[in-house]
Amino acid sequence: MAPNSNLLNRQIDDIVKTVLEDTTGDIYMVNPSRDAIEDFVNVAIEYDDLPTVHMLADERTLKEVMDDFIVASNAADLIDAGSLELRTLEEAPENSLFITDESVVAIVHAADRVGGLVADDDEFVEATTETYANRWEDAASFSLRTPPITRVRDTLSDEISPEAEEDFTTILGSLETARGDGDGLDEVTISLLVAARNEALLYDISKWGEDVGIASKATFSRTKTKLEDMGLIDTEKVPIDVGRPRLRLKIGDDRLAEADNGQLATVAQSMLN
Repeated sequence: MAPNSNLLNRQIDDIVKTVLEDTTGDIYMVNPSRDAIEDFVNVAIEYDDLPTVHMLADERTLKEVMDDFIVASNAADLIDAGSLELRTLEEAPENSLFITDESVVAIVHAADRVGGLVADDDEFVEATTETYANRWEDAASFSLRTPPITRVRDTLSDEISPEAEEDFTTILGSLETARGDGDGLDEVTISLLVAARNEALLYDISKWGEDVGIASKATFSRTKTKLEDMGLIDTEKVPIDVGRPRLRLKIGDDRLAEADNGQLATVAQSMLN
């Protein structure tokens, strides 16, 4: 980053890209907003070789952001790759900060405009880095329980089918959020719709979901019952050699059966609402 090269009239993702592209050493990302965390994850997953980003964030903000499966599962991928570490911030500075080995960038919001104000004085950068390195050492880790999206896709392909993984990926790609709180479908509902579209067994998809860390078998069962009661999916009994018959999942509504993958989420959401 050139000396005094303030990043004005930018979007947060532009500032994130500039910082990541101009830095080879570790980065401290301090007090990021909800939008900044989402934008960072969306940008960072496009890079193959990232420096480690130490994110010090408000715990409540982290919880709210990571309630979105899309953001959380991609963040988990970054953590798995050693490119991201999360800890919680007790006392937040006034602004959000990016601290690199060469500069400190303060993110300033003014109405609908965003700027990155750059300070590159060596003594100031060194003092700021030392301050937040010490706060990092004292900060509590944030436990992200969502599984990495790469693991989710790989295991879904192996344990259910490549077609199911393709459907899952396409549906996620058509959504802005996956929370299940009225703003989007959640990961369990998506998994069951994918299983029904590929006529997988409830036992298989719920075992996969529990093993990979998406949700418990009980949660899958409760969600299956809800979707079945609402007519989105249907089931048929499949006899097995020993024990109770297992249930094969099927799409229960022609509107869902006729929708392509890109439309499936929209149709399902309208039916759930």
